[in-house]
Amino acid sequence: MKKLFITLFLPLFVLCFCQKVELKAVTDSSQVFKGEIAGVPVTMQLHFAGIADCSLYQYFVDGWYYYDKYQKKIPLTGIYDYGKLSLYHFGNKQKQNSKLLKDQITSPQKVEKTAEIAEALNPKESINFTTDNPKENSITGNFYMDKKTQPAKLFTGNNMIYRYNNYLTLPNNKKINTFDFINKHGGNQLISYASGDNGNRILLYFEHSSNFNACGRCGASEGEKGYRILYFTKDWNYKNYEEFLTESCLENIYDTIETKSQDRKILKYKIKKSSSTAAYSLTVDIKNASVIKAK
Repeated sequence: MKKLFITLFLPLFVLCFCQKVELKAVTDSSQVFKGEIAGVPVTMQLHFAGIADCSLYQYFVDGWYYYDKYQKKIPLTGIYDYGKLSLYHFGNKQKQNSKLLKDQITSPQKVEKTAEIAEALNPKESINFTTDNPKENSITGNFYMDKKTQPAKLFTGNNMIYRYNNYLTLPNNKKINTFDFINKHGGNQLISYASGDNGNRILLYFEHSSNFNACGRCGASEGEKGYRILYFTKDWNYKNYEEFLTESCLENIYDTIETKSQDRKILKYKIKKSSSTAAYSLTVDIKNASVIKAK
């Protein structure tokens, strides 16, 4: 009986204690939102339909919404503008007027006039949502039809359609997305992970753009590079993270000198003084998933 018990439960034991940490990058260009209009439940799906000018914080969206009770899709087109959503339904002229709307919005200045441009095309319905609010986990706005205004709401704190998701799969069947707590640029690569007296650590290397606005400061740069350590409890509950830059357009960090140990498990960086930071060095211990920063 004892041998049978061991035979049956040994595979389970091994499975529980050998779960790996994995990172999967997924770029989303479509989102489904739940919400309500005038207190009535609705579902909305929007997808990325191209950048208006040169900023990934300002882009066209197309999609639909329906009242959950009837599930008849009503087409929408509009603009995502730094968290604000302006959506329009043009009735029988949806396809024609959607194209006219996009053809007229060709710059950030035109994006600011989205409502004015859309109104000239006589939308049958309009829905406007204000800037996202992660702390409240809901986004409020207004629904307009037949010169009447009704309250509208999305049950989310983030209505960004285009997303660079980096999903980390952790032991204990846990999963987190760096998009939600680091930044929206993605670009993370899993290097190693380790455990210590105070919990678990994950070492990430990252490379990502400095600015989603290609026309803004550092928009055309090679981007931000460096390492991040994510800290967890022993049960793999997320606590916080630290970031260590090796190159940065935003911080004017360039010409970093890198050296490697013979076994390539220890990486050392010498970062020169910049206009915004003092000189410092980094020692990256891949095996122990740690980074030491020194002057």
